[in-house]
Amino acid sequence: MVTQEVFKIKDPQNLDEVALALLSVYPQGRIFAFFGPMGVGKTTFIKAICRQLGSTDNVSSPTFSIINQYLTPSGDNIFHFDFYRIKELVEVYNLGYEDYFFSGGYCFIEWPEKIEGLLPDDSHKVYMKEVDGERIIRF
Repeated sequence: MVTQEVFKIKDPQNLDEVALALLSVYPQGRIFAFFGPMGVGKTTFIKAICRQLGSTDNVSSPTFSIINQYLTPSGDNIFHFDFYRIKELVEVYNLGYEDYFFSGGYCFIEWPEKIEGLLPDDSHKVYMKEVDGERIIRF
């Protein structure tokens, strides 16, 4: 039986707790797909996860670059994708997405619904929404 974690967040400063929970639930997880509407805080949550991984890099939305790379203190790669502007899958193939997804590095993917058929089977889905001023995060 698969358990599901659900968190209700009013204060963004509590995202660090949720980030730690996510990493604890999936200690071997490397690929995470973040589903949710624009403005729900996907990038903010990914920043919190990167902090929990020890990264001191400036985590920002890769809306225009499509991918940003960060490092953990131990030198592990973190790849942060934003596929919002992708119009055709050929663009994802041209990025060489397989090199990232199968590198063993962390992959945090915003707008994964644009490439859902390309997500590896071992991807972990994170769902985010806002209800009455609370962010609800489910994984």
